[in-house]
Amino acid sequence: MAKKVMIFGAGLVSKPMVDFLAGNGFDVTIGDIELAKAENLAAAHKNVSAVAIDAGNDELMDSLVAAHDLSVSLLPATMHPIVARLCIKHKKNMVTASYVSPQMAALDNAAKEAGIVIVNEIGVDPGIDHMSAMKVFDDVKDKGGKIVSFMSYCGGVPALQNNTNPMGYKFSWAPKGVLIAAGNNAQYLKDGEIVKVPGAELFSHYWLVDVPGAATFEAYPNRDSLSYIDIYGLEDIKTMYRGTFRNISHCDTWFALGQLGFFKKDAEVFDNANVSVPEFIKTRMLGLTKDADLKYHLAKMLELKEASVVLKKFEWLGFFDKNYQVPCPKGAAIDVLTAIMLEKMSYEDGELDLLIMHHEFIAEFGDRQQRITSSMVDYGIPDGDTSMSRTVSLPAAIAVKMILENKIEQKGVIRPIDRKVYLPVLKELETMNIKMVERYY
Repeated sequence: MAKKVMIFGAGLVSKPMVDFLAGNGFDVTIGDIELAKAENLAAAHKNVSAVAIDAGNDELMDSLVAAHDLSVSLLPATMHPIVARLCIKHKKNMVTASYVSPQMAALDNAAKEAGIVIVNEIGVDPGIDHMSAMKVFDDVKDKGGKIVSFMSYCGGVPALQNNTNPMGYKFSWAPKGVLIAAGNNAQYLKDGEIVKVPGAELFSHYWLVDVPGAATFEAYPNRDSLSYIDIYGLEDIKTMYRGTFRNISHCDTWFALGQLGFFKKDAEVFDNANVSVPEFIKTRMLGLTKDADLKYHLAKMLELKEASVVLKKFEWLGFFDKNYQVPCPKGAAIDVLTAIMLEKMSYEDGELDLLIMHHEFIAEFGDRQQRITSSMVDYGIPDGDTSMSRTVSLPAAIAVKMILENKIEQKGVIRPIDRKVYLPVLKELETMNIKMVERYY
């Protein structure tokens, strides 16, 4: 009898996982609060069914987890513990591509006692970044060396031919998640010194990185790099940095958006019916009068010239268009910006995205140093799946298959940092042309 997999979430990255698992003979149920999304993914397969879900419906969620051999959560990260606790209750394994939150980490002992594995951080970033880095870390250690510097970068942007808006960015995963992450604090280790970056300063703290076979990108810090020193076993490390790639001039623009208050998670919620975008910004965000000259005030507040690129991008977003109505009937500033960007910065049919991952290592072998890089430049498939959806969901799908074939022996809440896990995953990804290229100098 075929094993049964429950996938919670039918968003932008779900399709390749559904296709992979169905193609490997598993019976799949795909669930989403919007049933039509799930039905659309299920339609191509005889062994995939769709169901409407509500993470707040305890009885429904409980019955779905109980009825399947394994559950995958592609829901917003805050909902993963809900699924995890049900998996522990019913002694069912689980996979998610998201970071291990404190709430998930706290379930480690309970998962071990239940005899299950909950694999986290097995997407692209986090995911392929961990696995490809661990491959180099373990190889250096096996040769008697040690890693003293590790700088890792990843980002998803439009392919050059489809980079058709002045923001230089389009959404290939949950838009609000992108904006929430834009307010995160970050910290990393540089030449033995800890560097702390408050969320409000995140986009003022960037530099340029050249990637072989791709282009030059801006890089800014990605969350807490320090926690991975112990996770990776890098006790001799002097530089430990994880960063995000974006196209040139992204950071200055998003820094300005942050200064205006667009990334506040707990901002006041407004009824936005019949309110224009510039009126919303003036009266509800900045405390100005309805008739104030918004461009003038923004230039003054942000210390920008009125001909600045940032203000030109704001104009393109519709910030100064009095006829542009707020595209969400209710919400805080972050919801308004999400709705605006979703209208103006989504991929059109046939457009390609680009996923860039780039690691830089310095290894020491006695008194000799060696520089190593590992890079991936991956494009979406023309008239097919995006690179982001493939690189996020396929590693997780491979992990599902490995668990159901009893090829992952670990129990508890884990990341894919054991070579018994990461080597098979990376090997199978290569058969799908998802591959990191290592270079030694």
